[in-house]
Amino acid sequence: MSTTPRIALMVPINNTTMATELLGWLPKGIDCQTLKIPRGQGLLTRETIPAYKAQALALAQTLKGEPIQGLAYGCTAASFLSGAQGDDDLCKALTQEIGKPVVTTARSMVLALQARGAQRIGLVTPYHDEVNEQLKRFLADGGIDVVAFDSLRAPNVEALGRITSTEVADMARLVMTDACDAMFIACSQLPTFDILHSLSAEFGRPVLSSIQATAHQLRTTLHL
Repeated sequence: MSTTPRIALMVPINNTTMATELLGWLPKGIDCQTLKIPRGQGLLTRETIPAYKAQALALAQTLKGEPIQGLAYGCTAASFLSGAQGDDDLCKALTQEIGKPVVTTARSMVLALQARGAQRIGLVTPYHDEVNEQLKRFLADGGIDVVAFDSLRAPNVEALGRITSTEVADMARLVMTDACDAMFIACSQLPTFDILHSLSAEFGRPVLSSIQATAHQLRTTLHL
């Protein structure tokens, strides 16, 4: 029997970043099975969330009996649009489906910022205003105030997939102010693996991302 740690990752079908970068933040030798949630080309809205969640739960059924230690649910916007309670409810439903621990990116983000005592943050996203406002409320529920903010406002999933880490870093530099305890870069599609350490050194404060926070919570929850 293989002793290689194995996890599952669930992301939107258009996500091309998280599977690779997640493993970069985890200990070497972990195997990751990626499941992609079907969706249309439009960006997620509160109206499309119920059908999207149903797709995720149906996909989770394929993991029953699989030799995995746990699941990372990496669709950040879906959680924000549902609110903290909706994210918690989905986490519980996924856990019930697979019988293994589930970590959501949205909750991981809040926990990572709380662990660093970050109460006033700079925030960079690729989202439209509806999702951005929901994200700010989600953070506020965790005692985190967004004091500096901007968004790349990708008009569709194709544009979202073309955003580079250089563009993300450039916006982070424009957003960061002395009033921020830390910075968070939201969205599991945005590439951040090669910029977080350098930005943190440049700002002299923590710079975190959705994927990095998810990896940290996986390590903690699954004892990786």
